[in-house]
Amino acid sequence: MTGDGAVTDSDEGGSTGRMIAAVMLYTLARLVLVAVLTAAIFFAARVIGIKEFPLVVAMLFAIVISLPLGIWLLAPLRRRATAGIAEADERRRHDREQLQARLRGEGDSQA
Repeated sequence: MTGDGAVTDSDEGGSTGRMIAAVMLYTLARLVLVAVLTAAIFFAARVIGIKEFPLVVAMLFAIVISLPLGIWLLAPLRRRATAGIAEADERRRHDREQLQARLRGEGDSQA
């Protein structure tokens, strides 16, 4: 309704889009890390002579190894995703406070 509301709406779409992109990129990077580790473990087992090494076992080992490894390797992506989530949370909190103030009759709606 007001000029401030229009700016907030356009900012919401941009920051929400950036947050979603950052979280999706981080999730994709985690999945790629698991896939690469799974392949490395599976083919390393073949190289050392284990012919019937189950792919599921390689994947389980990869998941366990990727948890701490991802903390270090993917730290910049994780920080970016966390910052985006915090920004969206702060924006929601601010919008909720504005709505509650308007419902109580406070604010600049009288002008």
